[in-house]
Amino acid sequence: MAMNNLQITDMTGAYIEHSMVITNFVSITGSQLKNSLCRVFPDNVQYTWWFGDEKKTVIPDASINCQVRSRRGNTFVNAPQFVMEVLSDSTEKYDRTIKKELYRKEEINEYWIVDWQKRQIEIYTLDYDENQEPQYHLFKTITRENKEELEIVHFPNIKINFDELFNLDW
Repeated sequence: MAMNNLQITDMTGAYIEHSMVITNFVSITGSQLKNSLCRVFPDNVQYTWWFGDEKKTVIPDASINCQVRSRRGNTFVNAPQFVMEVLSDSTEKYDRTIKKELYRKEEINEYWIVDWQKRQIEIYTLDYDENQEPQYHLFKTITRENKEELEIVHFPNIKINFDELFNLDW
């Protein structure tokens, strides 16, 4: 059996807690989206977008997409309405810079950066500057001290509990 296109990815810095936060989020939100047109997806779907002649593909840790028919296999060609990235040592810089910029350009309404080690969530919302360029603004940082303020801004009917999201017990 030939494996000409085999690619090995370095997963250094990956922790089971990273996956547990993603699983918790998908479980919490998925049941609440069941009777809607929107669906939540873990990190097994990708989004492919074109910026001029340049094709970019990203795989968010979690996303909520309300146009689930705009896909080819496991690749969506439209932008989701919500994206969450859970930080790891090997992806933090990429999540905070390149991915955040791609999500901004695609005008994704809400972007969460989740730090499972600090138990902190940065909630960014999209707005437009005076030139009508999309910009992310830090809406709120959620920690244990203000955990009752945790909400998905653009999906206000979804109830999400801080302690359930960060339930990392086995």
